[in-house]
Amino acid sequence: MKMIIYHNPRCSKSRQALQLLKDNGEEPDVIEYLKNPLNQTELADLVKKLKISAHELLRNKEDEYSELGLSPDTPEEDILTAISINPILLERPIIVKGRKALIARPPELLEDLL
Repeated sequence: MKMIIYHNPRCSKSRQALQLLKDNGEEPDVIEYLKNPLNQTELADLVKKLKISAHELLRNKEDEYSELGLSPDTPEEDILTAISINPILLERPIIVKGRKALIARPPELLEDLL
C-alpha cells in the first residue's frame, strides 16, 4: 500500500521522516501541504485516521495561532477551517498508510507503519 507524506521541505523533522521512508524502500506520494492546502473534509479525514482531536493537528507556536485568536476552547470545526486557510498551522510531518496515520514527531515513530 502506497504511503502519503504531508511534507514541508523546510522542516528538518519532515525531511528526516521522508528520508527514513526512502531508506526503508518506500516511495511515498509527497504532498507539500503549504503549496496544496488540505480542505476541511480532508483535514477531518486525517483527524479520524490519526485518532486525535483537531487541536492536536495545530502548531500552536506559530504566529498565526495567536493572531487568529485560537485557543484550547476553539471549536473543532473552526480549527479545521483555520488550518485549511493557514496551512502553516498543520503539524508535520503526517504519514498516511491506508486507514492508518501518524504524526512522525519524532521521525522514529514511523517504525510503527513500516
